[in-house]
Amino acid sequence: MSNMPERQPERSWSAKFGDAFRGLKQGVRGQSSFFVHFFVAAAVVVAGLGVGVSRLEWCVLVLCMTIVLSAEMFNSALESMARAVTRQHDTDLGGALDIGSAAVLLASIGAAVVGLLILGQPLATLLGWWPAG
Repeated sequence: MSNMPERQPERSWSAKFGDAFRGLKQGVRGQSSFFVHFFVAAAVVVAGLGVGVSRLEWCVLVLCMTIVLSAEMFNSALESMARAVTRQHDTDLGGALDIGSAAVLLASIGAAVVGLLILGQPLATLLGWWPAG
C-alpha cells in the first residue's frame, strides 16, 4: 500500500467555470466592500465614456478595476477561510486578515491615482473647473 493520496478525477471546464461563477456570486453578495468598489468602477466607466478616453487608457482603467475587484475577492476568500478555521480571536488569523485588507487598500489607492491621472484633467475641463486648451 502506498501513502500517496488518491488522484482526483480531472474536472471538466464547465465544472471549473461553474465553481468560479458561484464564487463570484458569493463574493458579490456577501461583501458590502465589493459593492462599493463595483459602484466606483461603474462611475469610472461612465466618466471614461463622458470624456472619451483612448483605447490604451481604457486598457489601463479596466486593468486597475480588475485588480481592485480581484483583491477584494481574495480578501473575502481569506475572511471566509478564517471563519471556517475558528470563530475565536486568533492573532495570526487577525494578522492575515489585516494583510488582506491592506492589499485591497493598496490596490484601491493605486487605481485611484491612475484614475485621477487619466480622468482628472478631462473631467475638470468638462465640468468647467479647468480651462480648455
